[in-house]
Amino acid sequence: MTRIKDIKIWREDLDNTKPYTIAYKTTDKVESGFVEIILENGTTGIGAGNPSDYVTGETLDACMSALAEQNIQFLIGRDVREINQLTFEVWKKLPKNPAARAALDIALYDAFTKHLGIPLVKYLGQKIESLPTSNTIGIMGVEETLKEAEDYGKRGFSVLKVKLGINLEEDIERMVKLREKFGSKFTIRIDANQGYDTAKTIEFYNKTKHLNIELIEQPLKAKAVDEMKQLPEEIRKVVAADESLISPKDAIELLKPPKAAGIYNIKLMKCGGVSQALKIADIAALDGIDLFWGCNEESIVSITAALHASFACANTKYIDLDGSLDLGRDVVKGGFILKDGVMYCSDKPGLGVERI
Repeated sequence: MTRIKDIKIWREDLDNTKPYTIAYKTTDKVESGFVEIILENGTTGIGAGNPSDYVTGETLDACMSALAEQNIQFLIGRDVREINQLTFEVWKKLPKNPAARAALDIALYDAFTKHLGIPLVKYLGQKIESLPTSNTIGIMGVEETLKEAEDYGKRGFSVLKVKLGINLEEDIERMVKLREKFGSKFTIRIDANQGYDTAKTIEFYNKTKHLNIELIEQPLKAKAVDEMKQLPEEIRKVVAADESLISPKDAIELLKPPKAAGIYNIKLMKCGGVSQALKIADIAALDGIDLFWGCNEESIVSITAALHASFACANTKYIDLDGSLDLGRDVVKGGFILKDGVMYCSDKPGLGVERI
């Protein structure tokens, strides 16, 4: 009764109620691929994939093609209790499609832990009960930045992640004005999305370190790992590797002395789901690297999966799992619990989501 009877694949535009700009693109819609696994006993598991073409080279069309029937037929008739073998085979069969792998991987974990009758985080081993998520402010003018920060504060959020990387002077001004207006009300993180070079990164750090910026996410180009390693040590300690960190292999390369970053940003859509994310987390833990779990604009499905994985890792220190908050619609309800900007896992089996 625990064998996989059927797999449904479809795509949806979830809409985006608040388009925003980062250093290399503007996001104005959220198209996603979905997977539903149905077991012989009627238990279902759902997964979602939202690829980032710029980061991984995977388009949504490529993601959906990878999920075509002939590529996933090997899962039909398999016992979901072989979860580790099944996720391994998914990884092997779809090497160039991390979002497609993530959708299958998440659906398998959801179905399996529903079968067990426990939340995914409990199966993985829950280390963390709750953390505040940052809410993201895109690249915009000073006044718009201040207004958005004020709006987030009114909604209970205490952590901001501000997108930078186009104009250094304006970036610094936005940081200064945020601190002038709000003082210590917010924890502030920044994400340059590869928009700086070495000199700009150092200048930004030196001109803003008195403002208590918590971390600097991916200031340099993804492939510029050698340049990252040449940054001053005090800067590298607060740098979070994002686009430079796609796979467990990248996690090892970033660790080779001198360490390129003191923080690893893990996204399920980059690495291919929960199983690969946990491998990156283990590598980081061996060398004292803190974890920062992020996302694209995504369904509640994959955001919840990332939250469960993050709370199963003792070295998780930061989460930025706001990717479903501005969707116009979704295919599920439930999932994570959000209260005053703090995220919790529910006690429902699997991911705790229900199809709408």
